Amino acid sequence: MRRTVAHTVPWEGTMQRVWDIAATGRAAGATTIVMVHGFRGDHHGLQRLAEELPEHRVLLPDLPGFGQGQELPGTHDVAAYARFIGECVLDLADHRPVLLGHSFGSIVAVAAAAARPEAVAALVLINPISTPALEGPSRLASRAAEAYYVAADRLPERAGRALLANRVIVRLMSVFMATTKDRSLRRWIHGQHRAYFSSFTSRRVVLEAFRASISGTVRDRAPELAVPVLLVVAEQDPLGSQESQRELAALIPDATLRVIPGVGHLVHYEKPREAARLIEEYLEALPG
Repeated sequence: MRRTVAHTVPWEGTMQRVWDIAATGRAAGATTIVMVHGFRGDHHGLQRLAEELPEHRVLLPDLPGFGQGQELPGTHDVAAYARFIGECVLDLADHRPVLLGHSFGSIVAVAAAAARPEAVAALVLINPISTPALEGPSRLASRAAEAYYVAADRLPERAGRALLANRVIVRLMSVFMATTKDRSLRRWIHGQHRAYFSSFTSRRVVLEAFRASISGTVRDRAPELAVPVLLVVAEQDPLGSQESQRELAALIPDATLRVIPGVGHLVHYEKPREAARLIEEYLEALPG
């Protein structure tokens, strides 16, 4: 059992939470990995991946306003989340850590690395957001989702929270994202979303974070990246085709792209061991 410590960290007048998972004893000097979760998630979403990387210390923050992270007085957008990662979480690492982001977390991780390249050894982007949500075939679904979050924000408090936490809607989101045929794994995934997908401080936080998640992609900062980048993409990801991921990789000065077959957007839930193996192989090949 790996030792885990929950840090309560002051930042910009708020108190934020970061889970610190120790490496196994024989690998205490290995590279630290900072993991950034996606929209509406919290640190629980990446724990399974962290478990598959026992030789690394892992720092797992809750983004402000989600999980046990306090709501910010200002807007919850990519810039604010990137500052939180860059000014607060990266400094908890002993040395320059690897910064990992999943889904919306990939946009946040890239913004943090672009702002502080000297503080990051490498980037790992899992299911990175490579296609603008408001363009192409997903634009209507994105607009419908935005209308849902706007409605939840405008309703009276109790009704708005009930709409966001509606078990049928959360289940439909989970069904849309899960691709595994393993019934027990699907039940576990649905249980994770039911337990943690509605862990937020306010409806304002959810609406602002959703708008941030559909307002940009990793492509926006890709040419600026001055660190090595591993893209771990899924063969069946509905939020980013393989073609768009290859186009993204071409924009990054030092990029390596790896594809995991037979999985969609939930690589961190459905194929954490395969993703961890790709991460380990990549880190072992890095110079120095």
